[in-house]
Amino acid sequence: MHFAIKDLGASLIRWRLWMLLGWLEIRQRYARSRIGPFWLTISTSVMITSIGLVYGTLFGQKMGEYLPFLAVSIIFWTMFSQIVTEGSLAYISSATYIRQISTPKTVFILQVVWRNIIIFGHNLLIIVVLLIVFGVKSYTTLPLFLPGFVLFLLNAAWIAMVVALVSARFRDLPQIIAAMIQVAFYVTPIIYKPGSLTRFRWVVDYNPLTYMMSLVRDPLTGVFPSDITWAVGIALAIVGWSFALFVTGRYAKRIPYWV
Repeated sequence: MHFAIKDLGASLIRWRLWMLLGWLEIRQRYARSRIGPFWLTISTSVMITSIGLVYGTLFGQKMGEYLPFLAVSIIFWTMFSQIVTEGSLAYISSATYIRQISTPKTVFILQVVWRNIIIFGHNLLIIVVLLIVFGVKSYTTLPLFLPGFVLFLLNAAWIAMVVALVSARFRDLPQIIAAMIQVAFYVTPIIYKPGSLTRFRWVVDYNPLTYMMSLVRDPLTGVFPSDITWAVGIALAIVGWSFALFVTGRYAKRIPYWV
């Protein structure tokens, strides 16, 4: 674990490197595009509108409440799923750098997180527009979004660290992770509200992703996150980072041979 902590510290010191790599990858992805990453914002807006109209009508929801709930849920779920799925390929896709340059390994995880923060910044425009159109439910809950967002990122980052390491060793894992993320989408309250389940309430109550989503969604929709939400979020971050640092410290030196 000492090696992993040292590696993480060296990666944080090299913040210019992973920020630059994240920016360059986005610029290359949207080269010669006039709109650039805002194409993702447009496609996300279309998806939210379509799902909102269909499921809002089927569930008999009030659009003024359901659309902001759905938009926040989908945007943050997209961010989480992209960090995890792209994180599983972090070491594999950076194999050239890893084999040729002595660079802290966590740099490539932070690159993935930073890249998705940039994309989230573009999609944040959707949330702002909906809050303007339908109104802010509660200004007292909005400040809680910041600590909730930090916890959300911390948990997404340690998951990316673990899957990146295991995927470097077992190349079939990225496809398995992508399939598991799709399954998790349906058992996590994203297109439906947690209170809408009665018979299978345990699906929500024992799903840690439920509490991760609540950390960032509740403050933006005028709800105070419950004590158990904060407790689960903090516990996940502590246990998860301890585990991620342990396995990284033990196997990080083997990554250049695996990739």
